[in-house]
Amino acid sequence: MPDRHAIDDPSSATTRSPMAAPFAPSRPVAAAAMILTAMALMGLVDNFVVVIADTAGLWQFQVIRSAMALCLLVVFARWRGLRLRPRRWRPVVARSFVLSCGLMIYFAALAVLPISEAVAGLFTAPLFILLLSMVFFGQRVGALRLGAVAAGFAGVLVVLRPEAGQVGWLTLVPVVSGLFYALAQIATREWCGGEAALTLLFGFFAAMGLWGLAGLGALALFPQPVPEGAAGFTLRLWGQMSGAAWAWTVAQAVFSLVAVGLIIRAYQSVEASFVAVYEYALLIFAVLWGWLLLGDRVGPVTLAGIALIVASGAVIALRGRTSDGPVPDPGPPDGRIAPPKN
Repeated sequence: MPDRHAIDDPSSATTRSPMAAPFAPSRPVAAAAMILTAMALMGLVDNFVVVIADTAGLWQFQVIRSAMALCLLVVFARWRGLRLRPRRWRPVVARSFVLSCGLMIYFAALAVLPISEAVAGLFTAPLFILLLSMVFFGQRVGALRLGAVAAGFAGVLVVLRPEAGQVGWLTLVPVVSGLFYALAQIATREWCGGEAALTLLFGFFAAMGLWGLAGLGALALFPQPVPEGAAGFTLRLWGQMSGAAWAWTVAQAVFSLVAVGLIIRAYQSVEASFVAVYEYALLIFAVLWGWLLLGDRVGPVTLAGIALIVASGAVIALRGRTSDGPVPDPGPPDGRIAPPKN
């Protein structure tokens, strides 16, 4: 977990506007290490969402997982004497809502799509982050990085294989989650840079739990026919979970708690468009864990698409460390704080 003083010391920065949180000191190496560790953990547990989906419902899963995670957070916070209450409620609530929307969509996709396709769709997020940073935060992006983003998007299309007629509305659902994820990760730094990591973790899991309760309420009022197995994940009210489903739900709660905490600290440490590229590692870890533990294999076309996505992320990261830094903000009328140079 993050160091207590690193996340709870309000004297380390000063808020310059009501909507922009102070930036933490830039620590690119530490941020990259945190992201890579988080991606390894998430790639492991996400492979087994389909096991959970076989007997449980999406809404049931989120209620149980969130309850476990929130209990662990409260116990840890009391033990260490850490703060859970937000300093500013509105940015934390807004970020929690946006991020939970994206992740609910992603979990629904994991139950019915191969993990390589679900993750590839989610990985339009760095593209959205770069574009949104350019439009709203004055991020300067040169031709090489724009070309790398285009190559990364081409890699996503290769994984989804539109020429094979496999891209329908269901396959494109993770792309929507990618947009929400991008918005949330920009908000992590631009709005919530001064919040404790535990505060943002609590807000995220509380929002996921509320989505679960809302889904259960809607299905109780309007029951739907439920297909067998993972196909019924989003429509199942409350299933009789198998032992394996319980075990992987517990693993999801613990591993996700650690992983999301690391992601939050990473996005608070450096500018969002820089750290986002390291999340491409989730593609590698997801495929690697699937192959090692489940015997899942991907074809050469999918591997080529993944390689293109990862290569584009590396180019964006390396170029971002040299000449393609953000333009310093001279102080616009709205008082927005400019992203620091990488």
